[in-house]
Amino acid sequence: MDKKIAKKTWTLKRIATYGGIALLVGFIGYQFIFADRRATFKTAKDKLTISTVQRGEFKEFIPQTGTVEPSRTVYLDAIEGGNIKGIVSESGKMLKKGDVILELTNLNRELTVLQQEASFNESINRARETKLNIMRNDLDQQQQLALIDNQLQLLEPQYKRQKQLYEKKLIAKQEFEQTEANYKYNLERKRITYQAYRADSIDRIRQLKFTAESEQKMMTSLNGLSKILDNLVIRAPIDGQLSTPHWEIGQSVSQGQRLGQVDIVGSYKVRVPIDELYYPKISVGLPATTSYAGKDYRLVINYIYPTIQNGRFEVDMDFVGETPNDIRRGQSLRLRIELGQASEELLLPVGGFYKDTGGNWVFVLDSDDKAVRRNIKLGRKNTENFEVLEGLKPGDRVITSSYENFGNNEVLILN
Repeated sequence: MDKKIAKKTWTLKRIATYGGIALLVGFIGYQFIFADRRATFKTAKDKLTISTVQRGEFKEFIPQTGTVEPSRTVYLDAIEGGNIKGIVSESGKMLKKGDVILELTNLNRELTVLQQEASFNESINRARETKLNIMRNDLDQQQQLALIDNQLQLLEPQYKRQKQLYEKKLIAKQEFEQTEANYKYNLERKRITYQAYRADSIDRIRQLKFTAESEQKMMTSLNGLSKILDNLVIRAPIDGQLSTPHWEIGQSVSQGQRLGQVDIVGSYKVRVPIDELYYPKISVGLPATTSYAGKDYRLVINYIYPTIQNGRFEVDMDFVGETPNDIRRGQSLRLRIELGQASEELLLPVGGFYKDTGGNWVFVLDSDDKAVRRNIKLGRKNTENFEVLEGLKPGDRVITSSYENFGNNEVLILN
């Protein structure tokens, strides 16, 4: 008798079918829940610059280029115009103070000075003549007073004797009256002459003082005229080295024209133009360093020029301690001007990424073959490093080369 065979519910085929469906559903669910759906970009790792974030000393400084100048320069400007009569000292010569450099000639100026000297001499002679007349008048008045006193010395005893004789009726009245009249006349004459002398004396003192002051001023002016011709001779104002353009005998020189300069040799400063954006941070005393002939030298700002031209201002810097031996005027030096004290900070090397991100985010390596975008915050910057404020920690590896080809992708796959 045939036996009915029961049909199996879970056949191999059915198990395989349902298993495949479960796997498909699980894969799709994983993709929705766990898979990384961020935009990715593949790039060659060997074309990237990868830098490590680390702690170190941060110095805020700005790189600038300065020009070497003598520590002191005195310019030679023509006080008087004229033509070059003689060239005594050539450019580059070492001079002592007072050495003659150029001799100028100006016939019109010389003639004018001679005429003015003659006029002053004439005025001085008139002043002296006036003073002599005043003194002569004083002597005349003194002589008149002396003559009156002499007459009174003769008349007074005579008057007194005749008065006694007249009172005793021994001489005639007419004779006594004649003597009395002469005596009183000379007394009155002395009083009037003395009053006039006193008044004239006060006026004479004033006139003599005024004449003396005028004479002194004219003498000073006369001495000044002689110095005008001295200005036609150009002399070294200090000890130093002469620098002048090329001059020729007979060449015309105008008043105020710059003829050259004298530099103190062996002592130098550095003139540095700086962008006006840094003006609030620059102060006297800020240090700087420069490398020359394989050796570092220290400098310090000693003067800040107040004017700003074409968006830049200038400072003068002096060497601190040793000065390079073979530097020359006009030579350029690269400097690093420190804007503040050094401090221990978290540092990220400078790179092309900043142009593309503004320092707001970077790509940080998760592994050797993957980098992920991360938001950060940067602070101060120098030519070597950024100061990291937020978003990174020591040891993080950051792509610091340009992000120009990465677009808006958030994950980089490094091949």
